[in-house]
Parts: sequence; structure tokens; C-alpha cells
Amino acid sequence: MTAILRFDPLAVRVNDGAGGGLRGMRLSPLPPRMIVPELEELRDGRSRRTKIWELSHNLHCSIVGTCLSTGELRQVLAKLGPVADDCSEHDLHGRGVTLASQRDGTAKVLHKALDRKHRIAVARFDKVGTVDAVRAEWREAVKRGDVPGGYWAAMTHPAASDALVREVFGEVHMLSHLVGAANRADIRKLAELKAENDRLRAKLARQQDQLRDGLTRRDARIQELNDLLARRIGQEPESGQPDDASELAALEGLVASLEQRLRSESNRRAAVEERLQRLVDELAREREQHAALRRQETALREELEAVEAGLAPQSVQTEATPSSLAGLSVLYVGGRTDRLGHLRALSEQHGVTFLSHDGGVDDRSGLLVGLVSRADIVMFPVDCVSHEAVTIVKRLCRQLAKRYAPLRSSGTSSFVAALARTAVSSA
Repeated sequence: MTAILRFDPLAVRVNDGAGGGLRGMRLSPLPPRMIVPELEELRDGRSRRTKIWELSHNLHCSIVGTCLSTGELRQVLAKLGPVADDCSEHDLHGRGVTLASQRDGTAKVLHKALDRKHRIAVARFDKVGTVDAVRAEWREAVKRGDVPGGYWAAMTHPAASDALVREVFGEVHMLSHLVGAANRADIRKLAELKAENDRLRAKLARQQDQLRDGLTRRDARIQELNDLLARRIGQEPESGQPDDASELAALEGLVASLEQRLRSESNRRAAVEERLQRLVDELAREREQHAALRRQETALREELEAVEAGLAPQSVQTEATPSSLAGLSVLYVGGRTDRLGHLRALSEQHGVTFLSHDGGVDDRSGLLVGLVSRADIVMFPVDCVSHEAVTIVKRLCRQLAKRYAPLRSSGTSSFVAALARTAVSSA
């Protein structure tokens, strides 16, 4: 579940991202002081990290909603007392925000849970000691996609000033709008694909009904003509000679009429068969397009789920990540050079060693053998790599018994989805 923050001048609300509506608390405008330490003498030159209850209560809603998932918050509250199974997410969130502002010691449980979950981000921030350094570390955390961990570490850092706290709070606010817009665009695209899929299914059903009706009418007409011809032949005298000239003339006229009708039906049958073949060919093309749309829809859904999982708070620093991807070596062939840095940062965030090759087949083609031998899996975007490079990569992977994965595009979402599939297969 992706937490999406929405702000107005007097309130902070959290949207659960699944149509469940907004949940939030009414707050007053931000106070002049965002950090209120327990001891006044610690206000200047603080040497320890700020406790959550020392932060302004206006920040508690965003911290609880961004840095903890609903399941994690339920576990924290369960340590302090029973939590009903039918307790809504909004109620859990409200109890967590109330707990964060209590100075009687119960907020320590919440503080320890946040420190435990984001221990890696806190340790990284503890290495710096100035406001500018904390701001730079926050920028790096946003680039890595570790917004929840960076948000908690920056808010509680000893060197964080009121101005920096306001600045980070505002950036998280705006980032929530961007995430919400991206989710809405992906959902709209999936809805369009589903509507197109339904339209193609209806068209195929109509064409199949038309083909079946046409074949049924044709067979019935042929059978009718055969029965009529058999009856006429059975009405002839046993001698095979007509009784008189009028009967012979009538018989000749009947034969001529039957021959004319037979020719007409033969021409009509040929036209129906030709139309049938065209419809069969069109049906095959429609089925191919339908299958391609289904594959595209499945790929987009997997990429969307992978991106949402990468942005969701509960997906950050989970126990499954280091066990499934840590130590993996990925070779990325082709792609756009301006995106390689971002792909490298995403890989390193999951403990993956990122190797790259521009996909050239001239003076750098000799490097592919060494890079493929070092990699556990080779990935290449089919929309941004040469055919010669793909041929060489596939041949080397077969020779060295390495896995390779073609990517739908050179975008970040395709790479994230491929990493997610690799993690599942390696689990």
C-alpha cells in the first residue's frame, strides 16, 4: 500500500492509495519552533539525536504516515495495549500521532521502532555533522528512493535546524503530489488497455457468429438443391423416355433451371469461401493484436507494481531485499547513457553490482566477453540496443550458461520490474 500525503493550509492528511479515502488530523499552522528539546540548555550545539516527542506535533502526522506502514504501526501499538482487529487504518494512524507527542515515556516505543526500521539511513546520516552535510545526505536519500529513511534520519539529526526541518517537510509534501499524479496516470493507462481488450473480445465474438451463420445457410441451401434434384430424377418413367414432347420440354427446362441455380450457388459459395478466408485472416491478426495487448498490459502492470513497491514505505529496507538480491551482479547492455547513473543507484540500493556496456559492436565488442563472464544475469532494452549486440549477448550467455532478460524499454520501470522478477526467482 502506497502512502500518499496531501496537505492543505490547516491539515495534514494521508491517502491510502487504494480508494479508501483520506485519513488525517486537523493541525494548526506550523509553529516558529519545530524542535523543542527536553532541556533548554541542549537547544544550541545539541550532541544527541532529537527524540520524536521533542519535534513539533505538527510533524508527527507526516512522520508516522511516511515512515511506518500500517502493519508496523499496529505492531508498535500492540506493545502498549490491545488493538482491535477491526480497528481502521485511520484510527491506527491517529493513535500513532497521539503517541508520538507523549513525553511520559510511551513514545519511546515508537521512537525505537522507527530507529530499528531505518537503522541503515540513521547510520549513514550520523557520519555527517553540519546542517549543509545533512541537507546533502537528504538529497542523496531522495535520489536513491529512500524517502522514509532519509526523512526520519534528517528530522532527528543533532545538526538539523528549524529551517532544515521546514525545508525537508515541504519537499516531502511536494513529493507526495508527484507520486499521486504518477499513480493516477498509470491507473488511467491500465483502464484504457482493459477497455481496448474488451472491445476486441466483442469484435471477435461478432465475427465468429457471422461466420457460423453463413456456413449454416450455405449448407442448408446445398442440401435443399440436392433434395430437389433427387425428387425430379425420381419422377422420371422407368424407361427413361418422357411420355410426350411437353413433358420432355418441361424436363429440359427444369434441368436448365437447376444448372443455372447450381452455377449461381457455386459462384455464391466461392464468394462466401473467399470472404470466409478473409475473415479468418482478419481474426488471426486480431488475435495476435489481442495477445500483444495482453502482454503489454501484463508488463505494464508488473512494472507499476514494482514501482509502487519501490516507493511504498514498507518496501524500504525489508528483510527480503538483502536475501534475494544482495550480491547479485547485473550487466546492462545498451540503454541511454543519461539514465545509467540512476539505474546504478537503484541497483546499489538493493545490494546489486551494476555493470554496463553501451551495446557497441566495434572497438568495445571485445569487452562483452569479460563483462558477461562476471555477471549473474544480462539485461538489455530491446528499444535501445543494436541487433548485433543482442546476437553477441545471447551467444555468449548460451556459451557461459548465463541468464539474460530482454527489457520492454530503456525506462526505469522496466529495469525495476526485471529486478523484482529476479528477486522472486532467486528466493
